[in-house]
Amino acid sequence: MTDAVTPRFTRFAALGDSITEGWCDPVVGDGEPWFGWADRLALELDRTQREAGSPRLQFANLAVRGRRVRHVVDDQIPAAIAMKADLVSIVIGGNDLSALRPDPDALTAELETGVAELARSGATILLGTAYDPGFSPYLRMLRGRAAVFTANVHAIAARHGCRVLDLWSIPGLADRSMWSEDRLHPSTRGHLALVEVGCRALGLPPAQSLADLSGDSRIPTSVWFRRHALPWLARRVRQVSSGDGRGPKLPEPVEVALLSR
Repeated sequence: MTDAVTPRFTRFAALGDSITEGWCDPVVGDGEPWFGWADRLALELDRTQREAGSPRLQFANLAVRGRRVRHVVDDQIPAAIAMKADLVSIVIGGNDLSALRPDPDALTAELETGVAELARSGATILLGTAYDPGFSPYLRMLRGRAAVFTANVHAIAARHGCRVLDLWSIPGLADRSMWSEDRLHPSTRGHLALVEVGCRALGLPPAQSLADLSGDSRIPTSVWFRRHALPWLARRVRQVSSGDGRGPKLPEPVEVALLSR
């Protein structure tokens, strides 16, 4: 159950990795710059609050591709607290869980230290679970560790009064149109599905319909392997990240009116 009362927030900070950065949800055409579910949720929240007479929402997106739990805890959460964000979303763990021998219990214990610090600041926290990778023949082997991580996230949320962005329960994840051609990141349709979950968690009206976004972005497996899988595996072997040397796209809060959409 979500609250029926319209939320009133002044500053929203989105934390995490490539999914929250907005990978594979282009602003226009193909490729960067990316938009993404968090930017879209900020628009929905701003619209709802202004209709209720609230001032314009400010938004910062601190997520960076390739980041892990430790980056959120050590860098992004302190930055969100410093900017006095009163709504903070955290979606992290995918890069950790795809490591060779991850410990999902240890990961969520580390995450909880940051969540506890953030909760002490008084911010409302929107805490994301893992999504269920069981539909994917390439990611199905990660399902057990993702399930443990998700269960632990629910427990953390209960202990610290967080709202849950329950990615595990998103319907239709097996639909190809939910995923970009790299088969790892949501397509625009997938990002909109995350927005729907976020709206429910915050007690907002339903977001934009997915009815007109049914295109299939699937490419032949041989092309996918050469274009996406091999580079990803090479980075894992070399222990480098696609986000090395990069900073967040919106490191300081801006009025939502200044976003690209």
